[in-house]
Amino acid sequence: MSGKAGNTPPIIIVKKVVAGGHHGGAWKVAYADFVTAMMALFIVLWLMNASPEIQKAVSLYFTDPRGFQEMDGTGNVGAEKDDALLISLDDMPQLKDKLTKTLKTLPQLGALQEQVEMTVTGDGLRIELIDKEGNSFFDSGSTELTRSARTVVTALATEIGKLENPIVIEGHTDARPFSNRGYYSNWDLSTDRANYARRFMEQHGIRPAQIGQVRGFADRQLRKPDSPDDYSNRRVSIIVGFVQPPPGAEGESGAAAPEKKPPAKEDGH
Repeated sequence: MSGKAGNTPPIIIVKKVVAGGHHGGAWKVAYADFVTAMMALFIVLWLMNASPEIQKAVSLYFTDPRGFQEMDGTGNVGAEKDDALLISLDDMPQLKDKLTKTLKTLPQLGALQEQVEMTVTGDGLRIELIDKEGNSFFDSGSTELTRSARTVVTALATEIGKLENPIVIEGHTDARPFSNRGYYSNWDLSTDRANYARRFMEQHGIRPAQIGQVRGFADRQLRKPDSPDDYSNRRVSIIVGFVQPPPGAEGESGAAAPEKKPPAKEDGH
C-alpha cells in the first residue's frame, strides 16, 4: 500500500438520544396524577363515613373559606345556633359542675382559680370573677384582662359558647373614687370592663347573638356593703340565663319540661 497513515479519514460515531425513553421524566407526571387521584378517593371515602358535623364543616370550608374562619363558636368548626344546646334552669347545677371541672384542668391559674365563684340563682348561673389584693382579673384602673385572667375567661367562653342560652355581663367596682383626671369615673370603668369582657368572650367562643345585656354598676351593688373599699367588690359577673321550654316539649338536654297542672276551679258566687 502506497498511502500514508496521515491521510486516513477520521471515524465519526453518532449516538442518538431518544427523549422520553426509559430514563425520561414523563412517567413522573403520570405517577403524580395517579397519587392525586388516589388521595381524592381516600378523602371521599373518609367523608362518606364521617359524622354529619364533620361533613358540614368541610362543606362550609370549601363553600366560603374566609367565612368559615370567622364563624362564631368553639374550635375550628364553630357552633351555629341550630347546633347549640339550650339548657333549662334545672340543668344549671350540671353546667356549674362542668365549668368547675374545666377550670381545674388549668393548674397554671394558681390562686386565681379560687376567685371564680358560681351560684345558681333564679336568673340562671351567675359566675363571679372576683378580685383580691395582689391577684386581680384587671389591673388597678385598667380595662383589659390580665394574662392569667384571659385563660380563665377563654375557658368559660369556650364552654358557654356551646350553649344557646343568653348571657348578661356586668362590671362592678369598689367604692374608691377613680383617681384619673377628667370625667372618667367608676361608672365608666365598670362598664368598660364589662364591655371588654364581652369583646374578649366573643373572640373565644361566645356568639354575638348570645349577648343579652352589658351592664356597669360602679359601686352600687357592693359584694361587701360593710367594707365598700374591699378588693372583692371589684368583679365581673357573667350570668348564663335560661329559657324555659314550652309546655310538653322536651329540652335538648333530655330533661322534659315540668307538667303544668290545670288551675283549680273556683266556686261561683
